[in-house]
Amino acid sequence: MLRAATPERLSAFSDAVFAVLITVLVLDLRPPVLPTFKALLLLWPTWLSYAVSYLFIAIVWANHHHLMRYATRATPRLMWFNFGHLFSVSLLPLSTAWMAVSELAPQPVSFYALVFFLVNATYVLLIWELVDRRPVDDVPPKVRRIMRVRSIATLCLFGVAAVVALKYPRAGLGMCVCCLVVYLKPDAPGAETRSRSPSS
Repeated sequence: MLRAATPERLSAFSDAVFAVLITVLVLDLRPPVLPTFKALLLLWPTWLSYAVSYLFIAIVWANHHHLMRYATRATPRLMWFNFGHLFSVSLLPLSTAWMAVSELAPQPVSFYALVFFLVNATYVLLIWELVDRRPVDDVPPKVRRIMRVRSIATLCLFGVAAVVALKYPRAGLGMCVCCLVVYLKPDAPGAETRSRSPSS
């Protein structure tokens, strides 16, 4: 008989998906044909794409892991929002490979930024489900406001980056990287670490 889904199992499943995505990302790396450092340096678009994507997955995982602490039960809506978030992150290896092979061409970089946009959009849904619905005693209004503003602002910037990349791909990619810096610390300023409990 299948056991009922819990926040712990949902988080563990998500962790496994993130681990697989990092593995897939690494498998896309290919060494240069010539055994020289110059040949290795010529692959800088590939290494840059990989580095940014690896950082992105790490940041998304850290923020997802932090956000799941607010879950008290695995509701059907939470599970579907989580699946949507994981689906958007699963597009990263494809967009990374396309951007790397194209050597940062406009349309691949724009698509890459759109993937960032989609990941952030589904993250906003998770915030809405896990944080906005919590009692005020659990999540202070200031923390809610900071999390909401941060997520909406970066969502808009990712959208702008996708448009900018169509003409200035490196500038668009740079905007994406700048947005990632905002999420290096998963917890919003002023927030306290709270443990999950069935009674919360």
